[in-house]
Amino acid sequence: MTDSESQIKPAAKANPVKSSLLASGLSLSFFTLCSRVLGLVREMTKAAFLGTSKFADAFGIAFMIPNLLRRLFAENSISVAFIPTFRGYLESEDSKTTKDFLNATLTLISFCTTAVVIAGMALSAFIVPLFLDSSDSVLINEAALLTRIMFPYLFVISVAAFFQGILNGVKIFSPSGFTPVLFNSIVIAFTYILTPVLTKDISDPEIKAQMAARAMSIGVISGGCVQALFQLPFVLKTGWSCHFTFLTKALKNPGTRKVIRLIGPTIIGMAAYQLNDVVSTALAGKAGTGIVSSLQYSLRLQELILGIFAVSIGTVILPDLSGLAKKEKWEEFNSLLAQAVKIIALISIPVTFYSLVSGKEIISLVYKSKNFDDNSVALTLSAFRFHIAGLFFIAMNRVVAPAFYAQGNTKSPTFAGITGLVINMIFALILIRPMSGGGIALALTLGSLANSILLFIFLKKNPFINVKSVLGQTVLYSLKMIIYSLIAALPAWFVRQLMLPSFENRGRLAGSGAIVAVTAAVFALCGIMLLIITKDSVIVSIKQMIKR
Repeated sequence: MTDSESQIKPAAKANPVKSSLLASGLSLSFFTLCSRVLGLVREMTKAAFLGTSKFADAFGIAFMIPNLLRRLFAENSISVAFIPTFRGYLESEDSKTTKDFLNATLTLISFCTTAVVIAGMALSAFIVPLFLDSSDSVLINEAALLTRIMFPYLFVISVAAFFQGILNGVKIFSPSGFTPVLFNSIVIAFTYILTPVLTKDISDPEIKAQMAARAMSIGVISGGCVQALFQLPFVLKTGWSCHFTFLTKALKNPGTRKVIRLIGPTIIGMAAYQLNDVVSTALAGKAGTGIVSSLQYSLRLQELILGIFAVSIGTVILPDLSGLAKKEKWEEFNSLLAQAVKIIALISIPVTFYSLVSGKEIISLVYKSKNFDDNSVALTLSAFRFHIAGLFFIAMNRVVAPAFYAQGNTKSPTFAGITGLVINMIFALILIRPMSGGGIALALTLGSLANSILLFIFLKKNPFINVKSVLGQTVLYSLKMIIYSLIAALPAWFVRQLMLPSFENRGRLAGSGAIVAVTAAVFALCGIMLLIITKDSVIVSIKQMIKR
């Protein structure tokens, strides 16, 4: 695969930096979209084979543990510490010290993750009872086995993240962007291929689900290996090949010491986020069978929307915000920030209202199968209604936070995030008993709302940012979108009620699919007509941006 950035030759009057940024953004957005869609297909595969059974919960917990450590150390270290340090070495043009740094980093990553993997596999029988009903010995034993199968994923994905850091450091993005697509494809393929092999001559549905969880776990570790191996040829092509060195030498390397110093403060914020995830999952695991998996199914639908829109918008505006902040063009800075939040409101608020109208049919269309029955739909819907209610706040946080990063301020959004997570945990503890999985989902929404409020409060500290104007525009436009969405939701709801008696029992595609298609068309038509009639300013701006 040839990186897309190198293929673009800007026109004479074009800015090469912007052209490169656009090419990188388009490439990453495309792969992000593919990855999110395949991630949803992976969850659909899990739903088809595991449903909301106890083995679905066992798989969810077993995968969460190494994945949690990956997020805490691998991703955080690469983005915050390794890439900036590596870029510094590249600019020094000293190849020997650069290679020493890469060798030391690879050695340190490999040693640390290997030690954690060995400890995790040895202690898995003691870890999983913290998250699941310890009285169910079958569940505990299976979760421990799945944890042992998938714990090495931490090692291979950390090496993959290291390779990604090298590639991104030399401004090659496409191979790393493509690896999640490979990972999801392999997990899906292994589940479909291995499950029939493992369940040959087995008729018990529970044992079939158990074997499917094992097949999916093998797919996870295999997919992680491919993520690392796929990037290796691209790394070698850059000329920055690396090898292991002595551990003592790695620890003494000034580059690795700098990386460790840089990641220290950010790990605190990440640890708070991961602690919130751990507590929420532990509460869900103790709340009853299927709660963990139903929350994961619900979140996957929400993340698909966030991944396509909010993350992309946040990524795209950061360079522009940084440039405007550096040039002290604060009026344009305020205008761009307000426009980005409006776009988020334009997308997320209507999606929220439509999801509340047809949430049951959406979940049935995406997940319902033999092992994902009506009870599974009901469990997932109870979480999805509260998850989707927080979509606007979560999406807005992804857009407002770059306003701080553009000014070199990482402390304020980190503090706001930690406070939001604390509120999330408190409400999760309060609401889990009366509301089960829905309580945990509502807690996430309330925590995200608190995060949004704090971000706007902290923006006031910069006297050049007109927070009153940005917040005023956000509130007014959001209210406008709420009114429009309510108007559009009414005919969609009436159409749904008319269709239910005839289509409800026609199956996944002919029944739920038909209702989703028709109600979505009615909702979208009404919403677009309202925007056109009122000559919505954001729609006009988007048209101009597309033309440019």
